[in-house]
Order: sequence, then structure tokens, then C-alpha cells
Amino acid sequence: MSATSTPREETAAEEANSGKPIRIVIADDHPIFRDGLKQLLAMEKDFEVVGEAGHGDEVLSVVEKYHPDILLLDLKMPGTHGLAILQKMQTAQSVTKVIVLTASEDKNEFVQAMKLGTCGIVLKQSATELLFKAIRKVYEGEIWLDSHTTAAVIRQFASGEEIPPVTSNGRARERLPLSQREREIVTLVAQGFKNKEMAEKMFISEQTVKNHLHNIFDKLGVSDRLELALYAIHRKLHLS
Repeated sequence: MSATSTPREETAAEEANSGKPIRIVIADDHPIFRDGLKQLLAMEKDFEVVGEAGHGDEVLSVVEKYHPDILLLDLKMPGTHGLAILQKMQTAQSVTKVIVLTASEDKNEFVQAMKLGTCGIVLKQSATELLFKAIRKVYEGEIWLDSHTTAAVIRQFASGEEIPPVTSNGRARERLPLSQREREIVTLVAQGFKNKEMAEKMFISEQTVKNHLHNIFDKLGVSDRLELALYAIHRKLHLS
């Protein structure tokens, strides 16, 4: 599931196709792991490691210095915890996309990381090719989760209390009703269809799909396709 394309994401995809490498920062407190990962990433022509951090307190300054496309972040580092780093990046509206790369299998931390804007979660015991695929998918604007993590996130969202969307002054506003066409799009998003596939299925342009998604996000108070899909699953719209 992926977020609706923004001008920046469309530009990123064009840059990837033009051969411009994906700029990556590695944040992990184990030097041997960082060195090994750098060597693996260097073997891929479309990857470039531009910086690294070995301590939680260094991460934000390294990201600010290099403005990478992707930050590979270990949540449990000395100093500032990974979740606090994510929160600060979210507050600063950083354009760097974060993939949590961890040996931990704490599903609660994964859920919190997703709520704080993480675009992907990859376990360190995963195959190298899965990490490469995750980096490329996240760079293109998609969300990367394995099946176990997805299930945990869905359970958390589905069992938690829904928080009404708020306006800029902090006051809660009511959700606006979706049109029949918008409900159809929500159903297709929850079923895993991409924008192009939805456009073909509904006999409309891909831009019209993007326009509908923009309106849906605004009406429901969600920020991306993952939240929209979770909302749809909670409401059982994916079964329509």
C-alpha cells in the first residue's frame, strides 16, 4: 500500500529512472554492521551511502547535513531513542523517508514507528534482497511491511479508539461523507490496487484517481494510503 503520489514523489521516480542514485544514511551503533551494509549497498548502482551515524544523538544532525532520500534507522541506539528521532523528524516535516532496520521484533514499537511516519520496517535477519526492494519501494512512495508487521499494525489501529481529525486551530471536526465513487476507491485501495490499476478498472484517468484520493484523505483525516487502508479494514469497506 502506498501514499498518493506527490510532485516530489513523482520527481523522485523520474530521477530513479534517469539513473540518479538513491541517497542513503545508515544509523546503527554497530560499526561492523554499518561497514558491511555500506559494502552491500555500494554494489547496487542505484544506491549511494552519503552518511552514517553511530549514536542516537548524531542522527538528526547527519540527516540535516546530507538530506538523504532514505534513512535506515535502528530504533535501539545509545542516546536518543529511535522513536524520539522519528517524532522530531515528523515535527520538522522532514522529507527524508525512514526505514526502520532492526533486530527487535517488538510489534508495539513497530506500530509506534508507523504512527510517527516510518515508511518501512525491515528485520535485520531478512534477506539482503528484501532490504534492497524495500529501499526502492519506499523511495518510490510506497509502504514496506512484512505480513507479520502488517497484521500487528492493523490490529492496533482496529482495536484503538478513533481520534477525530482536527482543524488547524486544534478543534475536532466531523468526518465528511464520501461519495459513491470515493467509497469505490477506498475499497480498491484496501484491496491493494495501485492508482493506475484503479484508473483502468474504473475507466477514469490516473490523475482523476489522485484527485479523488486527495479529497478522501481530507474528508477522513488520514495522511496516506496505509492509514486509509487501515480505516477501510476497520470499517470492513475492503469487503465491499
